[in-house]
Amino acid sequence: MPLQIIRNDITKVECDAIVNAANTGLLGGGGVDGAIHRAAGPELLEECRLLHGCKTGQAKITGGYKLPCKYVIHTPGPIWQGGNSGEEELLRSCYVNSLKLAKKYDCHTVAFPLISAGVYGYPKKQAVKIAYDTISSFIAEEAPDMLVYMVIFDKDIVNISEKLYSELTSFIDDKYVDEMKSDNSLFGERNVPIIEEPRANYEIPTPETADECEPPKRRKFSLFGKGNVPLQKAAIAEQSAAAGINVQLETMLKSIDESFSEMLLRKIDEKNMKDSECYKKANIDRKLFSKIRSDRLYKPSKNTVIAFAIALELPLDETKEMLRKAGFALSHSSKSDIIIEYFIINGIYDIFTINETLFCFDQKLLGA
Repeated sequence: MPLQIIRNDITKVECDAIVNAANTGLLGGGGVDGAIHRAAGPELLEECRLLHGCKTGQAKITGGYKLPCKYVIHTPGPIWQGGNSGEEELLRSCYVNSLKLAKKYDCHTVAFPLISAGVYGYPKKQAVKIAYDTISSFIAEEAPDMLVYMVIFDKDIVNISEKLYSELTSFIDDKYVDEMKSDNSLFGERNVPIIEEPRANYEIPTPETADECEPPKRRKFSLFGKGNVPLQKAAIAEQSAAAGINVQLETMLKSIDESFSEMLLRKIDEKNMKDSECYKKANIDRKLFSKIRSDRLYKPSKNTVIAFAIALELPLDETKEMLRKAGFALSHSSKSDIIIEYFIINGIYDIFTINETLFCFDQKLLGA
């Protein structure tokens, strides 16, 4: 997955570079800026003094020092002034210029905080959307092999609307099936465990009754199988039956169903999409897509299949068919699957919105 949303402390993320939502003086401050300086140690501040500040929307790079990263990229975000003072353009520049520096210094993994969404007052919902769109576009166009993390310390920062949350909660409550209650192999009616009835009791011989017990019968060995057929002939018959099964199996394999890879490529053609358009929309890495294209029997993960179904805007029945071809199915014992089903039924195919919702419900995100 080229872009991942994770909940963590950015000072603890192991990667090539982390991005600091700095102020223009680059001399430390509150929030993320202060936390990064404290974790890096005084050497970071000493190097920052040599940079002589940084303009809003621009970016400068230093060493990581005591942080678990090689570099820290410092970028001052815009202060929210109502939205009519070029804040969006400046915020996008923060992400783009930081990513350009990361690429220049050969960084393959980069972690961003949500810039300007704290004390600078940028509306959090808009800040998340700008970050996601800008980072996704840069990766797709200029750094397809780069992995970027959006590090969210508090998941409430990406809360979905109250209306959507309420509808989803009701939808999940209606559809969700408790896995244990639906497991018929262990439970019978009214969730009572099925216990096998004991066989008839056998009396254990005692010293007084031992003489009355018959000695065990010796096992008889025969040269003949069932129906008094010689064992050699029985073996030949079994081999013939096995050969017949093998012929039947080979015939069935020759008429094997369309694979996941074949269905995916067919659907891309039917939608008149370019391959790149599809895997970018699905938040799928280019290398993974190449593997899927070159191997008709490639076995993807379930979330990768769903991501492609969302990118192709497949209806629910076709999504289920694509999952089946990869050996999966949607289940009402999975909250993640129910959330996916909700969005498909309602014709919402924006993978960012879906991933944001999955994140809020503590579910694994789509993409690979």
